[in-house]
Amino acid sequence: MEIKNLVKRAREFAEPFRITKGKNFRLKDIDPGDTLHLQSEDKPRAKEVLASGVQLLAELQDMLYAQDRWAVLIILQAMDAAGKDGAIKHIMSGVNPQGCQVHSFKAPSPEDLDHDYLWRCMKLLPNRGNMGIFNRSYYEETLVVRVHQEFLANQKLPPELITKNIWNERFQDIRNVESYLTRNGIIVRKFFLHVSKEEQERRFMERIENPDKNWKFSSSDIKERAYWDDYMKAYEDMIRNTATKEAPWYVVPADNKWFTRLVVAAAIIDALASLDLHYPKVDKQKLEELAEARKTLLNEKGSKKKAPEKRGA
Repeated sequence: MEIKNLVKRAREFAEPFRITKGKNFRLKDIDPGDTLHLQSEDKPRAKEVLASGVQLLAELQDMLYAQDRWAVLIILQAMDAAGKDGAIKHIMSGVNPQGCQVHSFKAPSPEDLDHDYLWRCMKLLPNRGNMGIFNRSYYEETLVVRVHQEFLANQKLPPELITKNIWNERFQDIRNVESYLTRNGIIVRKFFLHVSKEEQERRFMERIENPDKNWKFSSSDIKERAYWDDYMKAYEDMIRNTATKEAPWYVVPADNKWFTRLVVAAAIIDALASLDLHYPKVDKQKLEELAEARKTLLNEKGSKKKAPEKRGA
């Protein structure tokens, strides 16, 4: 399939879930089980399309690395068991590890808490030519910290700064930072993998009952599930306040992993394709160096052909 057609198809899969203006966004408007026009019998074909997308993504990432102008930051947020790890594993399977770094953010360390809440993420932003993936991110500061406000007390903020406006202030901070990153050549794309409570339960049960998946389960997952409604309100408010044209959110249905991966890959391909990536063009001096090197190698090859064969004793 031609690159232009692949990019066009990618945009068609990603666009329905792209949020650039959050004012009227409602989480209930996105069905976690949505697969657009695809049915369960289309799953094998969808995997073939994903494989083509992974190959194209690898080609685009290679040009991104060679061009060394842009950087891409991919942020993944979700409830537990929504499929973040699997999405990273499958979508990035063809990408050169030299140009891609994945960072997972869990509870902040004592060192983290001695800095502002953006610090631990900002120091891990991708270099030019690289893709950076944040598995959770600074957005946790408007999610888990909002649901469990006792965590806010651990952040050593002066009491007078903890007001009823703190969440709106953090949304403003994040919008400003993402605008700054964009103006400095770091493309930001954000994904909320929207899994239903019923599907999360099924996946938790699978982790409990399947010995090969026991290691994935944590008792804290069940504790956080009890705050489901609070998290959904926090996610909705987060998206409504931080979705912008330059740093959009993609609210991706996550009840079907094969479809989730397809949409995430499509959105990343669309973002990279918008950058007009290409391999660097060499100047006249470099071309002369290449010609001289070619001449040297050809002469070396010719000398080997002319060398007399050694005879045995």
